Amino acid sequence: MEVIHERCAGIDISKVDVKVTIRVPGSNKRRRSETRTFSSVTSGLLAMRDWLLAEQITLVAMEATGIYWKPAFYLLEHDVECWLLNARHMKSVPGRKTDVKDSEWICKLTEHGLVRHSFVPPEPIRQLRDLTRYRTEVIRERTREAQRLEKLLEDAGIKLSAAVSNILGVSGRAMLEALIVGQRNPQILADLAKGSMRRKTGALVEALTGHFGDHHAFLARAMLDRVDACTAMETRLSERIGAQLAPFRRQVELLVTIPGVSTRAAEVILAEIGDDIARFPSAADLASWAGVCPGNNESGGRTGPGKTRHGDPWLKAALGQAAVSAARTKDTYLAARYRRIVARRGKKRALVALEHSILVSVWHMFTRDVEYADLGGQYFLERTGRARQTRRLVSQLNQLGYQVTLQTEGAA
Repeated sequence: MEVIHERCAGIDISKVDVKVTIRVPGSNKRRRSETRTFSSVTSGLLAMRDWLLAEQITLVAMEATGIYWKPAFYLLEHDVECWLLNARHMKSVPGRKTDVKDSEWICKLTEHGLVRHSFVPPEPIRQLRDLTRYRTEVIRERTREAQRLEKLLEDAGIKLSAAVSNILGVSGRAMLEALIVGQRNPQILADLAKGSMRRKTGALVEALTGHFGDHHAFLARAMLDRVDACTAMETRLSERIGAQLAPFRRQVELLVTIPGVSTRAAEVILAEIGDDIARFPSAADLASWAGVCPGNNESGGRTGPGKTRHGDPWLKAALGQAAVSAARTKDTYLAARYRRIVARRGKKRALVALEHSILVSVWHMFTRDVEYADLGGQYFLERTGRARQTRRLVSQLNQLGYQVTLQTEGAA
């Protein structure tokens, strides 16, 4: 088999140590292989780096094992070319499996160019990723805490969520604070409503009648404190993200021109795909990497269901939120595409199609450095032709037993 990389190394990583196998040219035109074990602490990784550099290794490949690959990858990426490999792409022959054999297998696959490396963004984008992902987790934790609070109120017979859309809004928060400090009169609690909610006084009195006691007050106070802490942390993270985004402000400005993409969604999308769109040769490659396009499943001439791959969960979550918002916009291409697909394929597939369209647009916008150009809500009607669309609709009405007479809007 042809040798693609003359001097390469394969690393099998665990929590406590790393097994490193190198393959380099030997005597008599034969390949020389050597395996060593190093500790996973910094001193051991430095010794590993010195050995690899002494052997003039030009390419190092390692398996993506949890988070344990990061120290070795970050230490080596500035000195040699590093590849992070998907474990599912390197399944060895079953049986007789050891860490040493794994490192040898990784090295052999890399030597002959039989594996593809994963996308690992540069350090500034990695830091931005850490911030946006942690902010997402903080927001999710705040949502979980709000749900726990709602369950606590149900336990106390307080049906506030049935009368108020957001129990943590201005009015809902005022009522909760009054309940915690000891106020139990439903009429007094209902009078704390603000604005248009005051029209619901009768429903609020019924909803706030229950058996809210000291035990519920203690837990509600603790939950509200957690909610406030999450909100404060979200604010801190957003400020830090804003500072980190200074070199990438142009990309964020381009992303927010897409219908449905908010500033927060744009920050997440940029953090996940990076600012160098040239890493993805085409829009199809980007969509495939993100997991928002159908897979191939053909055997024996028969095509099975092509489910989407897992992809990047953080990116898919942001794209999903953007797709839901885009589907609700007025007179846009994305909304028209959603309505066109949802009737025959269902809501979930229609939203995935919108995620795909958004990501394809992102690739072209970043490649050409242009803002989003919407095709309009009438795109599909104009593409198929008005005459053809008219004949189809008239035919459907005729089949239902109607006699149709067409008249232009100007003549009417």
